[in-house]
Amino acid sequence: MNKKLDTLPACPVETTLSLIGNKWQVLILRDLGLNGTMRFKELQRSIGKISQKVLTTNLRSMEEFGIVSREAFAEVPLRVEYSLTELGQSLKPVLDAMRVWGERYKERLRKG
Repeated sequence: MNKKLDTLPACPVETTLSLIGNKWQVLILRDLGLNGTMRFKELQRSIGKISQKVLTTNLRSMEEFGIVSREAFAEVPLRVEYSLTELGQSLKPVLDAMRVWGERYKERLRKG
């Protein structure tokens, strides 16, 4: 049996949350999903108020889980690009559902 599988929660919802359960990871998914491949600084600017350390930590975690791909180019200065893997792209329906829900929630608040 797969070691990673052994460490995941039994509940599928909890499993998903353990992989993309913080706001930074969801925003990384959003921006790479909308914009495609991005360099580190582009991604940091796109997300907004995220520190370099927090972005690096989240990208490494998502790379370890197979959601994000990191490609480093042997250039000076070093160029690193991030993109969603096929597995990461499979989260698009989840993000779309979150977007729709958020839009409906805001509309409901506007109507009072």
